[in-house]
Amino acid sequence: MSDPELCLFAVADGMGGHGAGEVASGLAVEAVTAFIRRSAEDTDFSWPYGIDRTLSMQGNRLRTAIHLANRRIFRTAESNDDYNGMGTTIVGLLVNGPRISVGHVGDSRLYLLEQGRLEQLTDDDSWAATILARDLRLGPADIANHPMRNVLTSALGSRESVDIHLSERELTGSACLLLTSDGLHGSLDAASITAVLTSTPDVEAAARGLVSAALERGSRDNVTALVVRYDKD
Repeated sequence: MSDPELCLFAVADGMGGHGAGEVASGLAVEAVTAFIRRSAEDTDFSWPYGIDRTLSMQGNRLRTAIHLANRRIFRTAESNDDYNGMGTTIVGLLVNGPRISVGHVGDSRLYLLEQGRLEQLTDDDSWAATILARDLRLGPADIANHPMRNVLTSALGSRESVDIHLSERELTGSACLLLTSDGLHGSLDAASITAVLTSTPDVEAAARGLVSAALERGSRDNVTALVVRYDKD
């Protein structure tokens, strides 16, 4: 989802049978957007998950919004047998001038292209990133081919409470940001992503180009790309 008015951007990749994954991702986007909008228009609101004093006001708004999304998905799944076990990844971006706040759960990612350098700003909640990468007996090829590599270690809605990864940084100049599901970053390497972003100034055309490239590489997962450009005045 993209809401330039709120300076809010997010990608959610749902999971669960019988359409439950689509329900979970939709609930996540709705809940996050609703809280970001309400907290932008009205300062009289509570912080049900407390305040993280290491984060800015914007970072705390995004953190709370994702917590509320997790609660909504979890309660919906509890109350409907058809949605039992559903969940979703999420990566959210809230922009406040040159300062960006990033929140994520799961293996959807945010990349930053700044001064020609592509940087992955999020770390996956996946078996490959959190379990296999710590096994000194395994090399990159072993991890890439491991049958458990894509299993998620965390997702929205899977538990009543969830650990949310939050980070913030200042953009030093004009930049391009890419929010993506694993269907894209699992098929395209950094060089391929950089080539499309640098050669395609239009954000919608760049997103379409990335999705097409991932599908051409044989991606079998949901492929989502959201491109955001920041131009420093």
